[in-house]
Amino acid sequence: MAKLTMLDRILLLLTGLLAAYQVVAGIDGKPTMVIVAYTVAFGVLLIAGLLILIIGMEILDSSFVAIVATLIPLSLSLGIVAEHFPQWQTTYLLLVVPGFLFVLVTRLLMPGKPATLSLMVVHGISGLLIFGLPIYLSLTGRTPLGFLLVGVGGGLIGLGGLLLSFLKTGHPILGRSTILAVLPGLLLLMTAAFVFGFSLA
Repeated sequence: MAKLTMLDRILLLLTGLLAAYQVVAGIDGKPTMVIVAYTVAFGVLLIAGLLILIIGMEILDSSFVAIVATLIPLSLSLGIVAEHFPQWQTTYLLLVVPGFLFVLVTRLLMPGKPATLSLMVVHGISGLLIFGLPIYLSLTGRTPLGFLLVGVGGGLIGLGGLLLSFLKTGHPILGRSTILAVLPGLLLLMTAAFVFGFSLA
């Protein structure tokens, strides 16, 4: 397993600081469901970054981390839907909960390809929403254009999830060492895009 470099540690620390800022100050004045969803997403992102920083990249092989990390795209997409499409909030929540349980059950009871497939499906759907909805909202004038950055963050989280999912299947798009080398920078760029995008909304 690749060891963290000093640059990796700095990037992960900055990621944690941005996520912590978003939890503390970046979601004030929003409806309760939106606050809860964004708090869970950025709280998990903060904890995941700190765990990688403290323990190292080997923690990515943990099923527990894979399960908990699923909360990031699920909660972010739920927050976006609840904030901008409140009429669909309950319907989407009824999809989010089974989606998380699907990942939980396959990870614990059916490790291997079924668990990886469940991750790809759940991350894929929620990632597409995080990517597509902010672009749609910005281009149609329902939010400021800067909200496009949230879509950029959604694209980056989708890319990271895709790289890790194919790595788990044994057919990585890039070499393992390359994926682990770019992951800290990808996490920072993703978090920065989310934080600045939400601040401009």
